[in-house]
Amino acid sequence: MSDDLIYLDYAATTPVDPRVAEIMLAQMTMDGGFANPSSIHIAGRRASEVVERATRQLATLINCSAKELIWTSGASESNNLAILGAARNREHRGKHLISMPTEHKAVTDVLRALEKKGFEITWLQPDADGRLRIGDLADALRADTQLVSIMYVNNETGVIQDIKAIGALCRERDVLFHVDAAQGVGKLPFDLATLPVDMASMTAHKIYGPKGIGALYKADRPGCNVDPLLFGGGQQGRIRPGTLPVPLIAAFGLAARIAGENLQADFAHVQALNKRLWAGLSTIAGVLRNGSAEHSFPGILNVSIEDIEGESLLLALEPLCVSTGSACNSLKQEPSYVLRSLGRSDELAQSAIRFSFGRATTSAEIDFVIHRYRDAVGKLRQLAPGKAA
Repeated sequence: MSDDLIYLDYAATTPVDPRVAEIMLAQMTMDGGFANPSSIHIAGRRASEVVERATRQLATLINCSAKELIWTSGASESNNLAILGAARNREHRGKHLISMPTEHKAVTDVLRALEKKGFEITWLQPDADGRLRIGDLADALRADTQLVSIMYVNNETGVIQDIKAIGALCRERDVLFHVDAAQGVGKLPFDLATLPVDMASMTAHKIYGPKGIGALYKADRPGCNVDPLLFGGGQQGRIRPGTLPVPLIAAFGLAARIAGENLQADFAHVQALNKRLWAGLSTIAGVLRNGSAEHSFPGILNVSIEDIEGESLLLALEPLCVSTGSACNSLKQEPSYVLRSLGRSDELAQSAIRFSFGRATTSAEIDFVIHRYRDAVGKLRQLAPGKAA
């Protein structure tokens, strides 16, 4: 990390692991798997072997069959393929879909697009901690419900949903269950051999892999089908055609293998950092934690503060690289729709800062963050007489 900044925005993206970058670059040249893996000549077969190895590596991480994985350009495309593809495929049996307003835009915007096409969406409000009430889901399910889409780990708050209970209820009612697992895969256990999940979206760049490569898990079971969004060649069973990007796939595979090997150590590391940061910030007057403390991935800590304007706070925190919410919405400078769904006022939602940690984050950096945050809050409050210090 450069001496002039501290990076605490791992939920937005992670740096590529040097080992992952090395294997990715190695596949781009004549000595690697640069060829089209659909070609039947020796270079094509070599590239195909690289893809097969990476597919096995990702399948091992989430404990599924390699044939249940579809390579995409990232979690956004995977979400689109799962939701649009399943909705169109199952349209004959109903047009009712269920989700939450706290989902990523790659889910909510897809559902709103379907709404304009005649589908009906039920938006289940979270409790004050950001969790879905299972009873609310049970009440919302109908005979014409065909799909439920609920994320595993919230990208702004780190709140973890009870995927097992949600999936069990969907399976009981013969409703497909899609999970946006981009913030959870490779960071928390996600065993698809035991979880009742039909489709799951994931991406490499959240686990020290490159941007531009993701995957969709689609269970190999009756009734779990999607219509393609793209048309072209016959790759990937015609569900997602196009020449496979061998270097990116190889990189995702290795990133998945490394994530699996380091799952417990990485979790313990970010858990310690989370506790250290919260201990240093929680004593500041007016600081509030957003989302459940008990049911949350510790790699993300989202805090709001009273009587402070968010953009001014963000600028005052430099050289810290943090965000006010999802990276996809950061340029809009609008209060987080996720936090407003949790009951935060516009002012508190707008003042929120998301800290997210990774393998390279140190305790010394956390101590610096605490000092800088306290100092920034103090100076901003001095500019607003009468506010608590």
